[in-house]
Amino acid sequence: MKYITHNLKETYDLAAKFVAELLCDRRGGNRATVVALFGELGTGKTSFTQGIAKAFEIKDHITSPTFVLEKVYKLGKKFSYERFTHIDAYRLNGGEEMRALGWDEASRDPKNIIFIEWPERVESVLPRDMIKIYFEHSEKEGERKIKILC
Repeated sequence: MKYITHNLKETYDLAAKFVAELLCDRRGGNRATVVALFGELGTGKTSFTQGIAKAFEIKDHITSPTFVLEKVYKLGKKFSYERFTHIDAYRLNGGEEMRALGWDEASRDPKNIIFIEWPERVESVLPRDMIKIYFEHSEKEGERKIKILC
């Protein structure tokens, strides 16, 4: 599915729609749901993740975990996931560095939903069936092109 958002509110609305559909059509299985966020700097990856967090009723202010690499948030009992993890892999140099952060254990837990910015940096350890979301700048100011591949 391809979308164009014209402002932050529309990006948040798209994120909420994504969460609602994901929860209705949960991938299930015996491992975490992994969502890879591809796109250049400033294309809306973190804004989309903020919208996801809002849809999951996370009250914390969401920022990109560029320097801490990973942030984990506990979700309420009404959701089918227990933990929302936000990873920024920009400063990582491959999958082995992800493993050092406990990736294997986190990715095996079906109670986790994991969003990864800059997934191309660690693609060797990511599941083949991950959800891929591509973000692009548009010709119009403030507009973003977002493509979701499930």
